[in-house]
Amino acid sequence: MNSEVVQPEANVCLQACNTLRLPARAAWLYRAATIEQLCDAIDWADSRSLPLLILGGGSNVILAGDFPGLVVKIGINGRCWSDVSADAATLELGAGENWHETVMYAVRSGYRGIENLALIPGTVGAAPIQNIGAYGVELSQSLIDVQVWDREARDIRTLAANECEFGYRDSLFKRNPTRYVVLKVRLRLAKKAPLNLMYRDLQAYFGDDVEPDSLTAEDVARAVIQVRCRKLPDPDMLPNVGSFFKNPVVSLEHYQALKIELPELVAYEGPDNAKLAAGWLIDFCGWKGHRESHVGVHNRQALVLVHHGNGEGRELLSLAARIRDDVQSRFGVVLEVEPRIFPVDMREAFGF
Repeated sequence: MNSEVVQPEANVCLQACNTLRLPARAAWLYRAATIEQLCDAIDWADSRSLPLLILGGGSNVILAGDFPGLVVKIGINGRCWSDVSADAATLELGAGENWHETVMYAVRSGYRGIENLALIPGTVGAAPIQNIGAYGVELSQSLIDVQVWDREARDIRTLAANECEFGYRDSLFKRNPTRYVVLKVRLRLAKKAPLNLMYRDLQAYFGDDVEPDSLTAEDVARAVIQVRCRKLPDPDMLPNVGSFFKNPVVSLEHYQALKIELPELVAYEGPDNAKLAAGWLIDFCGWKGHRESHVGVHNRQALVLVHHGNGEGRELLSLAARIRDDVQSRFGVVLEVEPRIFPVDMREAFGF
């Protein structure tokens, strides 16, 4: 690697680089279009003991203040099919590829497995970090492996899906944010895999008269797009990062006690625990549609915090902290923020 060729820009505004459109500046910014450029940029930051932030689409990050180190904007593109058989194929993707465009490319090619993940904003490189999921499907179900730059080993590694320690909106990468940088992702998709229509919103969209066998993956993707557009605001029109909080997982005893008190409680009960609908909890506490000077809660989906303009990251985090405390006081449940928060001192200041 040759960090001497890296020439980052100094003192750069990041407002256009995050979908919340929060004002923040980077001490340094570098746009990496290749794996070699990315690794060189990381070496450049490491040789100067600078903090590092990797940005894709900026759709799952809260820039709550200026970043004192190097921000690398990933633009590693590329997608191709390999290991093609009669029914299945492997889709290889660069970390800078747009996720939604990837989903539509796959379904139009006749492959199933990620159609329920349509319209999730961001890049392919961010997908395994969060183990993105929607409408009963998670990325980990289709993922073969992830190629990463390991900053500790100073080498490129390939981690199989079972090495990524995936959980609900969680992964090895999310728990080690300073160590791994995603370079490429491989997915195994199939033409005859069953479509997942279990979620109520999708069942309502298609109705009782539609035979699942008559649907294609593209039909499901387009249904997901329509459902998401009805419920979630377009970040280009109203800046947001989608779901702000994770759905909390509680014991069956806790869930059953809440259910006795609140029969209308929305939750997804499993054999060992229950996942509560965070949006329902926030709505019950009266926050849906709440607006302050520059930030607020969306009036159709309480899980989405929005930036109305001219606000700062600390305003949004202050609102989020009050919502978290209110839900904890009312339900005995602690909400966890889904997007990553930078810089670290701002995250710690609000107890996230």
